[in-house]
Amino acid sequence: MLERLSVRTSARTTMIDITSKIQQVVERSGVKSGICTVFVPHTTAGITINENADPDVASDILMEINKIVPFEDGYLHGEGNSAAHIKASMFGFSQQIIIENSRLLLGTWQGIYFCEFDGPRNREVYVKITS
Repeated sequence: MLERLSVRTSARTTMIDITSKIQQVVERSGVKSGICTVFVPHTTAGITINENADPDVASDILMEINKIVPFEDGYLHGEGNSAAHIKASMFGFSQQIIIENSRLLLGTWQGIYFCEFDGPRNREVYVKITS
């Protein structure tokens, strides 16, 4: 089963918790035990798993990644979004999560985040469920 989700971002850089949307896809699939692959088909956005209990964690991650890869740093790419391409490559474009008993097998504090590095934009996330 493959499903496409829409994500609307409202800032240049942001992390959006999409865990519940992904869990809903798992439930619709009817798969009891398998793998959920979450893939972002964009070169300036990524996907990660991290703590979702305290929103300050996502804020801290974005603060630090913006220090490591600043928006302006003499990049050659003509579109002016080289920092977004670099950040997306650092985070990666997919994650795989085990499904057991029709639930994503995430740790107590873990959530799945869509990471925007060149927003605001309308984005897509592909979710592939295999048993």
